[in-house]
Amino acid sequence: MRVTHRIFVFASALAFFAAGATAACLKSNLTTGVQTDGAAYVLYMPEMSCWNGNMVVFAHGYVAPSPVLQVPMDQLSIGGISLPATFNQLGYGFAASSYSKNGLAIVEGVHDTMDLVQNVIPVQLQVKPSRVYLIGASEGGLVSVLSAEQLPHVYNAAGAACGPIGSFQGQLNYFGDFRVVFDYFFPKVIPGSPVSIPTEVQTDWLTVYVPKIELALAANPGAVAQLIKVTGASVTSDPTTVGETVVGLLWYNVFATNDAVATLGGQPYDNHHKIYLGSSHDLLLNLKVERFTASPIAKAAVAAHYETSGKLNMPTVTIHTTGDPIIPYWQEPLYTVKTLTAGAFFERTELPIAAYGHCNFTSSEVLAAFGIMVLRDTGLQLTGIQ
Repeated sequence: MRVTHRIFVFASALAFFAAGATAACLKSNLTTGVQTDGAAYVLYMPEMSCWNGNMVVFAHGYVAPSPVLQVPMDQLSIGGISLPATFNQLGYGFAASSYSKNGLAIVEGVHDTMDLVQNVIPVQLQVKPSRVYLIGASEGGLVSVLSAEQLPHVYNAAGAACGPIGSFQGQLNYFGDFRVVFDYFFPKVIPGSPVSIPTEVQTDWLTVYVPKIELALAANPGAVAQLIKVTGASVTSDPTTVGETVVGLLWYNVFATNDAVATLGGQPYDNHHKIYLGSSHDLLLNLKVERFTASPIAKAAVAAHYETSGKLNMPTVTIHTTGDPIIPYWQEPLYTVKTLTAGAFFERTELPIAAYGHCNFTSSEVLAAFGIMVLRDTGLQLTGIQ
């Protein structure tokens, strides 16, 4: 997207919302409940006299495995703004499901968010919304794109922020690669296997293992530099981002691995043919790095239920920071190839944001992305902006 086009699109979207904000709704009314499969939900509505008849439905990101099902309220603020309050002030209803499972819950996210739209919201409001807009962040970004491909009868347009939409298998391998390369440069800092995490590591993560990791990084900056170069994980010239990236990626290995194995029916990480480059001694790295072969059952489950096709059936906006260390920006061009192959390239508007961090957007960027989605749905032709 050329810069002049991007400025035009953002300005148009922000003007759209500025016009809507002139008659901002004053109240936000919350209803909570439980879906038939046990998922919790929240429904925020403006005064009915102020409601524009449309709904925004939010698909949340990853939540660490736990038997307690609740909507992650900390994820309902993006870019410094409260999503329920902001959308209610603009006249939209807002709803979100906890999903019926924590951890790896993409399949559940698609199903439970659809159930929220089809069976919960119409009953609670006693009317079917005119337009339904699905937005999702991180893991929820993949929920949103899969829904945009599969459920055109449920949603009118979709938005996905910083999601693993290009290759879910690639995302799993990225997490695994980071752990095995970390273990090569910093052996025995984290006990257990990269594909089987001891309970003690999860229990004592903040009190024991994060401090151990930080001490190891400080003691060997040369190894840190090689770790970052080999894995391609994003950092900036600010040294604090190095620790943030390393701890953030290892968190996902520690807290997501066992649940992913259980959910997928086997171990999904595969590096048995991987060639690692970028260290001071690549031959030694490739000879000694720990190797794993994915379970055929797990790989088949990923291919069948977690990979996008690129066949979008509605206007879809994707937004991603170019310096995302957790879900790398390379997910976006991979998805572009899928949309081209599927003949759905012009259904998507991609918005790259030049910033470091996972889902690190400003409030203006969040609102502009949503505005573009609504304008695409309601007829604005963004010629040449794909």
